[in-house]
Order: sequence, then C-alpha cells, then structure tokens
Amino acid sequence: MNKTPTPPTDDQDELVHADDAVIGRAVRRSILALLTILIIGGGIVLVLKRKPAPPPSQLTRMSAPVVPERPQEAIPTARFTDITKTSGIDFVHNSGVYGAKLLPETMGSGVAFFDFDNDGHQDLLFINSTYWPWHIPEGKKPTTPVLYHNDGKGHFSDVTAGSGLDLSLYGMGVAIGDYDNDGLDDVFITAVGGNHLFHNEGGGKFKEVTLDAGVGGSTNDWSTCAAWIDYDNDGKLDLYVGNYVTWSRKIDAEVGYKIDGKTRAYGQPMNFAGAFPRLYHNEGNGHFTDVSAQSGLQVKNPATGVPAAKTLGVAPIDLDGDGWIDLVVANDTVQNSVFLNQHDGTFKEIGAASGIAFDSYGNTRGAMGIDAARYRNDGKIGIAIGNFANEMTALCVAQNQPLLFTDEAIAEGIGPASRLLLKFGVVFFDYDLDGRLDLLTANGHLEEEISKIQKSQTYAQPAQLFWNAGERSGGCFVVVPSDKCGADLVKPIVGRGLAFADIDGDGDLDVVMTQTGGPPLLLRNDQDLHHHWIRLKLIGTKSNRDAIGAWIKVRVNGQILLRQVMPTRSYLSQSELPVTIGLGSATKPESVEITWPGGAVQRVESVNVDQPTVITQAP
Repeated sequence: MNKTPTPPTDDQDELVHADDAVIGRAVRRSILALLTILIIGGGIVLVLKRKPAPPPSQLTRMSAPVVPERPQEAIPTARFTDITKTSGIDFVHNSGVYGAKLLPETMGSGVAFFDFDNDGHQDLLFINSTYWPWHIPEGKKPTTPVLYHNDGKGHFSDVTAGSGLDLSLYGMGVAIGDYDNDGLDDVFITAVGGNHLFHNEGGGKFKEVTLDAGVGGSTNDWSTCAAWIDYDNDGKLDLYVGNYVTWSRKIDAEVGYKIDGKTRAYGQPMNFAGAFPRLYHNEGNGHFTDVSAQSGLQVKNPATGVPAAKTLGVAPIDLDGDGWIDLVVANDTVQNSVFLNQHDGTFKEIGAASGIAFDSYGNTRGAMGIDAARYRNDGKIGIAIGNFANEMTALCVAQNQPLLFTDEAIAEGIGPASRLLLKFGVVFFDYDLDGRLDLLTANGHLEEEISKIQKSQTYAQPAQLFWNAGERSGGCFVVVPSDKCGADLVKPIVGRGLAFADIDGDGDLDVVMTQTGGPPLLLRNDQDLHHHWIRLKLIGTKSNRDAIGAWIKVRVNGQILLRQVMPTRSYLSQSELPVTIGLGSATKPESVEITWPGGAVQRVESVNVDQPTVITQAP
C-alpha cells in the first residue's frame, strides 16, 4: 500500500539546515587541512633544496686621512710685489690662437733665469710661440723669444735684437747649460716642429748650432721639457729632451674634440698617441750623438707597442745616492716614469715599482710640472708633481728604502688645498730664508670657457704658496694666505712656466710666472725677516763647469740642509744656477761640504754670509 509522504514540519527544516552546516564545515576543514599539508610539505622541500646562506659581509670601516692642524699664526709675513711693468718687462706671449683650437695653443711656454754675460746678475729669457704659418694676421710679424738684461737692481732691458735668439719658432721649453765648458751658458729651446741650440759667443751674442750639434730632433716632434745632465759623469753635459704627443694639424682636426658635444674645443691628450723622449750624448767636440734607442728611455706600451710617454716635465736627481743622475719624468694622463741610471750609459724604468708612476689608487693623472728636493731636512727626497684640475698635487716622499716612495700630499698639507686648481709650474724654494724649502705652484686652466660647463673652474687661477712649518707640525706645509704673501702673488693668471732667482742682490728669491697668450708676472720678494743666508756659485773643473748635479751639504743649528745644483725644475723652465740657502737666525753655518758630480767631496773652509760666494772645484 502506498503512503503519501508527510510534508516536513518547521522543526524538520531546521534539522536539515543544521546537517548542511555541519557538512559544510567539515568540507572546509578538510580543504584547509589539505592546504596546510601541501604548504608544510612544500616548505620542507624548499628547506631541503635551498643553498646555504652566504656568511655576513665583512665591511672594513674606512676613515678619511687625518690632516695635522696647521699653525696659521706662525706663518711669516713675506710679501711679493708685482714689478713686471716697472722693471721694464713688456713681453707678451703669442700662442698663435685663431679659433681652430689646436692643442699646442693651450700649453704656453717656459722661462729661464740665467746670467748670460757673467756679470753676476740674473737675466731673463722668455720663450715664445708664434703665429701658425698658415694663419699670420695681416700686418703682423712672427714673434720670437725675448732676452732681457738685468742691471743688478731688478731693472731689465730688452736686448733680443741682434742677439741671435731673435728667431721665430713655436717655442715651448728651455734648458740652460755650458755644454762646451767655456764659461758661458748656452741655450737650448724646445718647440713644435724641431728644436734649436744656441751657442753663447759672449758679448750678448748667440749662434745657432743645431745642425752641427745634431740635436734638432725631427720636424714631426713636439718637444716640451729639456735638461742638461752629465749622465755618464765624464765632465760634459749631455741633453735630455722630452716629447709630448704625436701631433699635427691634421691629427688634431681628426680628433675633433667638442667640449659640450657641439662646440669645437681643445683635444685631450688621451686622444693622441704618445711620443718617445730623446737623449743626446756630448762627444766633446761640439757634436752630440743620439743615443735614445739604446738608452732605455724609450719605453713602449706593452699592450699596444706605441710610445708610452706623454712628457711635460722632468726632474733630474740622484735618487739612490750612488753619484749618478737619475730622471723622474712627469707624463700627462699616462703613468709617470722613473729612470734609474745603470752606470753604463743606460737607464732602467722603475716607475711602478718606486710608487711614483700612479696615484695611491693605481690611477694615472694629468701631470704637468715637477720638482724634486730634500725639503724635510731629514735626507729623504720629496718629488712634487703638479696635476690637472680636481687632482691633488702629488708629493711623493722616499721611505726607508730610497727607491720606494709614498704620496704624502694629504698628510703633508698640500693635497686637499691643491685639488681644485690646474697646476703647471711647481718649485721648491726657501722664500723666507728660514732654512726650510717651501712650495709654489703656478696655475691656470686650458679652456677659456671652462666655467660654462664646470662652475668650480676658471680660466685664470691664483698661484698657491705653501710655507714649510718644519718641526712645528711634523714637516707639514701650510697654505699661505694673501695677507701673508701679498695680493700680487695670488692674482689670477693663466699660469704656465715658473722660475726663481735673486734679481736684485738682496739675498731673497724673486719669482717669475708666464701666461699663455698674455704677459708674465715678475714678483719681487719683499720679505724683511732679518734672516741670514749664503749664496753659492759652483765652478766645476773635473766635473761639468756649471756643476749641474752637485750637492751642497750645510750644517746649521744642528741640522743638515741638502741642496742640489739643478736649474731644470718646474714646467718648461729654468731657475738660476747659484744656490741660495737660508740660515734663519743663525749668523753662520757650522760647515759646508760639496759633493761634485762624479763623487768627489770637497769641504769648504769658509763662506760669505749674506753675500755671494764662488767655489771652484779643487784639483
């Protein structure tokens, strides 16, 4: 029998809904449980398969070099006065610039102090460039070097006309030396397109002897610095000539450098190939032999086989005290070179091993001028190199091993202060006659419109003088403010060459700086600190007559001062041959000793104080 289903009551509906809810919750719990299992399982797999975590990084905390505090209040007042016009100097450098932006136009020319007529007064020779032969302005004549005669009081007369030096050339640098030992200093001028040697005939006359001497180089050379040195100690001055880059008008045009991507600008040296230096051996008969290839000075880039050097400055100095002259060479944008004399007519390049080739981080710099001296009076050599803008002046100081150098520019107070400027000329000299060598740089940029793209840079820049504070600050240098050295010294110029000499016979050292495309700056040292001094002119008999390369050892106040006879210093320039040594408050030196080129040692029994002394090599 069939029964009709009974419709559910409300209570039954509630039971059904309750069952559905229980089932739903059970299903959800199952799903969640399954997901949990999957997640845990996956996590286990990842843990098992993952690579071990690297160890925590070991960071070395770096600290900036600590620069010792400088005793600013101790800086002496020793002002320099601009006497360029009042002294009779009216020279203006001609770079030949006409808008083509050719690289040589930026480099300027050097200057030399030397006594060409042996009257005891330091004369002046300004090296000049000239108009390019394909662009001589209408109505203009090619320019020449200019020779000025000093009357002994710091007044100069132009004696260029008829001197034999009135030759038009695109001049760069100068080297002064008596290459034939006749008692008259001769003149070698480097240039773009071949060099020139002038023999001093006496009476203010010079004769060009380039062809007969065989030192002209190639018409393709762009020569810069030069130095007379007796590298083989035979008593005759040989000649080192540095070359910059492989350059021609055509190459410069092909480089096509643009300062902002649009406007033609002066090319950078890294866009030009390097060039070999030259070394000429003096045969003693007015003729020189080119020994460049066998000398070891012509170093090639090991990767490319091209010349490695781009030379602007050279410092001849005996680095290891063996009595043989070595060469430290400043190269622009490539590594600096150090050539160690091997005593057999050859040199060994040790730039990288010595610590001078690169900066502290292994980088090259834009090296211009260079000078070397024992500035700390501790017997260790310091080498100052003027570098490009935003690169500190280098100050490489010998360590316990004489052929190992460390750049101590920061610790010695020069580095940070010099960084912004573009340094060319650089010299060690004792401007306040206290017995410690100070440092001066001549500065100026290459590009006239540099401030448009680098707000921190200007074309004309002030010179920078560093006072040697000696033991008061551990041998560190102090920047001399304008109120201590005079506003004329730090007047912005487009500085290039730099040299010093006592032009007025008062014992202190005066300064000249050249500009590219402008007048020089002749500065008289007007210090009045009542310090004493000795001034020694050496005459060699067995050694070269100028005694270039000799060392003077002076004991005063319990200290030993060492000074080298070396006119070649700075950038493309020559300072005077006589050596001025400040004694400070001491009234006389305790002893004076000369080590002549070749090693002969001569004790000097007496010297004049506050007057010049001539010392002739003993037989």
